[in-house]
Amino acid sequence: MIGGGAGVGLVVAFAIWPRGLASDLAENEGEHAFGNFIKIERSGRVTVAVPQVETGQGIWTALPQIVADELGALWENVGVEPAPLTGHYGNRMAESEGWLDGFGTLRAHRLKSDGKSRITAGSTSVRAFEQPLREAAAVARTMLIGAAADRWNVDPSECQAADGMIINAVRTATFGELAEEAAGRTAPSAIEFRQASTPRLFGQPLPRIDGPAKANGSARFAADIRLPGLLYASARIAPPGGRLRGFDRQAAERVKGFRQLVTRDGWIAVVGDSWWAAETAIKAARPIFTGSSSSIPMRDLFADALASNGAQEWFANGDYDAATRNSRALAATYYAAPSQHLGLEPSAAIARISGGSLEFWGASQAPALTKAAVARAAGLSNDDVIFYPLPVGEPAGSAMGSATLPIAAEIARETGQPVHLMLSQSACQNHDRASAGALARMTALPDAAGLPAAWQMRIATSDGFSAVRARMADIDPPEKLGRTGLDGSVPPYAIPNVRVQAIDAELPFQAGYMRGSPQREMCFFTESFIDELAHRAGMEPLAYRMSLLGANGRLARCLQAAARLAGWDGGGAGSTMGIAGCAAFGSHIGLVATASIDDAQQIKVHRLVAAVDCGRVVNSGIAAQQIEAGLIWALAQATVNSPEWVAGMPRARPIGGIDLPRIGDTPEIIVHFIPSSDTPGGISGLGTTVLAPAVANAIYAGSGKRLRDLPFDLMGAA
Repeated sequence: MIGGGAGVGLVVAFAIWPRGLASDLAENEGEHAFGNFIKIERSGRVTVAVPQVETGQGIWTALPQIVADELGALWENVGVEPAPLTGHYGNRMAESEGWLDGFGTLRAHRLKSDGKSRITAGSTSVRAFEQPLREAAAVARTMLIGAAADRWNVDPSECQAADGMIINAVRTATFGELAEEAAGRTAPSAIEFRQASTPRLFGQPLPRIDGPAKANGSARFAADIRLPGLLYASARIAPPGGRLRGFDRQAAERVKGFRQLVTRDGWIAVVGDSWWAAETAIKAARPIFTGSSSSIPMRDLFADALASNGAQEWFANGDYDAATRNSRALAATYYAAPSQHLGLEPSAAIARISGGSLEFWGASQAPALTKAAVARAAGLSNDDVIFYPLPVGEPAGSAMGSATLPIAAEIARETGQPVHLMLSQSACQNHDRASAGALARMTALPDAAGLPAAWQMRIATSDGFSAVRARMADIDPPEKLGRTGLDGSVPPYAIPNVRVQAIDAELPFQAGYMRGSPQREMCFFTESFIDELAHRAGMEPLAYRMSLLGANGRLARCLQAAARLAGWDGGGAGSTMGIAGCAAFGSHIGLVATASIDDAQQIKVHRLVAAVDCGRVVNSGIAAQQIEAGLIWALAQATVNSPEWVAGMPRARPIGGIDLPRIGDTPEIIVHFIPSSDTPGGISGLGTTVLAPAVANAIYAGSGKRLRDLPFDLMGAA
């Protein structure tokens, strides 16, 4: 991942830093802290405190690479540790991304000041922390150079940092040799970033810091934690609005290895000598919960909401009503079903209560909010709770507000022993907080040239991200849909009259956060419908888009580059190519997909060619991995059948029977990054946005079948 940034020798004010460089970091013997992000050992090892959670997106490499580049460190000597849960590590983009909307001014201020806005989501990690980390590294480098200059009695301008050393002509001193002296110096009042002419780590595909541990199995996730005297638990949780009604205690007690049964109004858990004993016992207990046993027709629910009169005007430009008066606009309805995360990592948590305090281990993308939620559930103050956030093994967002953590805390209190709680794969699916889904009625009125003069999206959806944040903060969710539920609904095209109307659909399940959403759903609606308009106008789809992108040159360049690299054939009748573009997370992407329907009437994606402008790239290797991973994940979401919903829960299915894409189904993928000096944009969710519309547009070109549903439904194609 590439660190560094724009500007050669840029000098910035240093007023945000205290002169003494106070630090929240714990210093081990031989370590010296330089502010809240950097520690340097006598051995020369540089440790970077990373506020964001590693979910497989490579952030434990990207953010340290930014520091190493600006500091002048040797990459082999750079390590990482999670930043402490204090108020100095909040996500700086929380407010601008709308994450604090609906919390009220005072509560939002508190969430920012006490670090509870520390959330890993929305492809914000590099965007939020590149500048603070560059400044922290520049300060530390200035202090190291000052210490060396004093030692050698030379002017600091005659020294430079490179490869973990301060250099002055033939004299050198390692960072470790200078760390103690440098850490005691007064911080500078202004800092100067490294000159661009010096050797840089910027842009290089440096190896991932977390790669070796994940490859050899030494990486520790929540399910891997072991403590002395540990007991194991499995649980069943009531459906939304339900409660525990009955169970067979005697049957559970007859299972070998059974230790204890713990119940609450909304769940039941069995504790055993092993997890298998606990799971076997809870199956034998056959718990019964209240709740409806009827299947829920999700699409009908959204359709009812869309037909209601409770729409809010989310966005308006021009006058849609005036532009379409006495005219018949073209229309189409698109649907994206609520989708599961379907990760292989089980939901797990470990809790230990000792002397009135609680320690717990688990995966969370919002660790400070999670800690507060667990403290409330355990009836403890926040100061009496210690949370050890662990890397996340499921990358799509299921670790945002897991229900497992507070349950583990209550079981530990009941048993008086450390407890390892893990849900079965079926229970994980049942209680997965799926993406909200959406149904959109798209209408547009073409002008004489066939280009849209008026455009409207009327959408029924819900904001799962806001809902999960509100649950964790113990407040009511916002009354209206906001940015995190409707981001991406405004088309990136220059259309004179645009209106977006939104209806908050009341869902019978607890929706949650999903990587790439709602931009993924909005892009499917927009890019599919714009393709329909192009074909109706008899225009080539790329040219049609280009005629509407005069104000968005970055997206236009991405579409052109993807078309050029893919050998775009125009996407006309008989073609197997489809194109789509998206501007999201401060980045831009164009994608050309080659796809067809095989003899078994299954969609087969043969090739994906993406062109990306994400500003300054931190690590070219990880950036490419993230685009590729997003495309593959979105392909699974687009082709795997939706589950049946019963009692507000998705009915569990065997992982092997869900028909997820296999390695042999992976298409050829080409990713090209357009060089840019712009501010870094997000990439973790970017690849997820364009896959579905590009493939759907390719299927239409080759077969004439217009796919308007996600997951794809060939039988229901228009």
